[in-house]
Amino acid sequence: MEVTDHTGELGGQPVFWRSAPAADGGAPVLYVHGVPTSGDDWLPFLERTGGLAPDLLGFGRSGKGGQNDYSPEGIAAFVGQFLELVGVERVKLVVHDWGAAALTWAARNPERVERLVVCDAVPLLPGYRWHRVARVWRLPLLGEMAMGLTFKATLRRALAPAFAGPVPPAFVEDLWSHFDQGTQRSVLRLYRSASEEDLTAAGSALSHISAPALVVWGAADPYVPARFAEEYAKRLPDSRVEVVSGAGHWPWLDQPELIARFAQFLLDS
Repeated sequence: MEVTDHTGELGGQPVFWRSAPAADGGAPVLYVHGVPTSGDDWLPFLERTGGLAPDLLGFGRSGKGGQNDYSPEGIAAFVGQFLELVGVERVKLVVHDWGAAALTWAARNPERVERLVVCDAVPLLPGYRWHRVARVWRLPLLGEMAMGLTFKATLRRALAPAFAGPVPPAFVEDLWSHFDQGTQRSVLRLYRSASEEDLTAAGSALSHISAPALVVWGAADPYVPARFAEEYAKRLPDSRVEVVSGAGHWPWLDQPELIARFAQFLLDS
């Protein structure tokens, strides 16, 4: 399936996204990436399902202006604004990591969501505690120092715990190509924008999302324990859980067959 690149504008900032025709001719899949990556995460998914994969503001090839709202609420607002930009009403939604903030948009607009996949997502749930790196990023000055001392080699080493197997070299190259000062600032502001209690409040209306949902988690995720897969499922009325052994925070990179399983669920109408 042919994937094409696009650039538009939201609030005076450029927005980059990739798209491909919906494989089933229905509502497109909207893929929302996490931190600190970009919509490039979703290229193999787009090739199977079609859909839309934007770079969030502050990441990838989208604008990284200091005036942008780098917060969970900012991500939720971006989703609505982006769908208006591309003229799409209903979607099948896939979220990973901080893309979980798009669930706030979904809870406010449940009639616009046909299917949902939640994958190793930041918990909008009680009981979550920031992982070690996040705690550093949340600290003024120390977070900036940590970012300033991040080089490609140190980034590769820092990512090693996130994978059950070797860190894919292509993943590091792609991430590093966009990991400029604008993205580093966006990461710090995003992590500092919300407390653990704020995350719980953001997920208070998850039960409004009645679409069939698949919750997928890497069993070896060092950032978000797999127990949160079940916690998400408890709040999504029509959901099932798949915890994947031998997989970390980006489980489809450890277990590529997951891409086909995502596609089957999303296209099974």
